[in-house]
Amino acid sequence: MYFEEFKTGMFVETEPVVIEEEKMLAFAREYDWLPIHTDPEYAAKTHFGKLIAPGVFTYMAVWTKYLKVDMVGDALLVGKSTKMEWLKPVYAGDVLVGRMTVTKLTRRSQRNGIVETGTEIRNQHGEIVLKAVTEAVVKCRPQ
Repeated sequence: MYFEEFKTGMFVETEPVVIEEEKMLAFAREYDWLPIHTDPEYAAKTHFGKLIAPGVFTYMAVWTKYLKVDMVGDALLVGKSTKMEWLKPVYAGDVLVGRMTVTKLTRRSQRNGIVETGTEIRNQHGEIVLKAVTEAVVKCRPQ
């Protein structure tokens, strides 16, 4: 989709993704080796009661499902920014669904504009576990 085709309020939802313990642990061991993500004995003594998924892993697990939707397609030039807010813990076995909504459109030039989206990721109980705001630079329709 070209920049001009986006409308504030339009949205896409992802298919569900199950948080697999082995993938969660592999990611944590490689990129976020805090004991709350990697040490079951440590995690059991916290108020979470067990291991929690790293926040970036949670976002990326849903992001891969969003990429399958391919809302922007070839008009995507580059990602500009993402801000994440973690609201509730995510555990192995949780089932997550994301909803990405266009929240702001800013034309930068005749060639491109910024599409800002807000993402809410919910677990199987309908609770929002993560919110994110992402900006992407998108091509304008050729003149």
